[in-house]
Amino acid sequence: MSLIEDLKWRHACKGMNGAKVPQDVVERILEAINLTPTSLGMQAFKVFVIENKELKEKIYNEACEQQPITGCSHLLVFASYTQITEKYLDDYFDLINKKRNPSKEWCDKYRKKIEFFIEKNGSNLKNWISQQTYIALGVACTIAANERIETLPIEGFDRDALNRILDLPTQNLSATFILPLGYKDENLDWLHNQPKVRKDLSDLIEVIK
Repeated sequence: MSLIEDLKWRHACKGMNGAKVPQDVVERILEAINLTPTSLGMQAFKVFVIENKELKEKIYNEACEQQPITGCSHLLVFASYTQITEKYLDDYFDLINKKRNPSKEWCDKYRKKIEFFIEKNGSNLKNWISQQTYIALGVACTIAANERIETLPIEGFDRDALNRILDLPTQNLSATFILPLGYKDENLDWLHNQPKVRKDLSDLIEVIK
């Protein structure tokens, strides 16, 4: 099927039936997330893949009372780093050296560029980091649709509670959004047979020549 057909099929699934998504499908979705483009290539976020039933129920009860939290097969929690530390940069450049083996001069120049960017953005840095996860969200929803796996991007949750449950602050992380993966329960997913509500392209797109 074409990518456009995949995106036409996709919708925000409001109810999931608990059926298990095959592991190879989950792995392809996670690989697509890993291949997502991010600013400066830094991937300043982490994805927690939760299968544990008790943990999903705890998140449902304490952080987000939406049915797909417990009805999904796998619950993805995207968490962005709250700052870029010297260690994070060290690890990033170790990875660059491992993958590309660039010159020391190039690494020093590029690191100074990143450090300047971090210093310049100051108070807005946390917001910039968290926004990188949304690129990964779009990719995850798209590849999931290609695999005919339902998704429901969720921002409406108690961030403090979820951070506490997953012990994120001690890891220099904060939850950005939640993405359940699974299969729809037609009795609960009231959106599954509804047409998409989208603007006409002429209302959304303006071409400037």
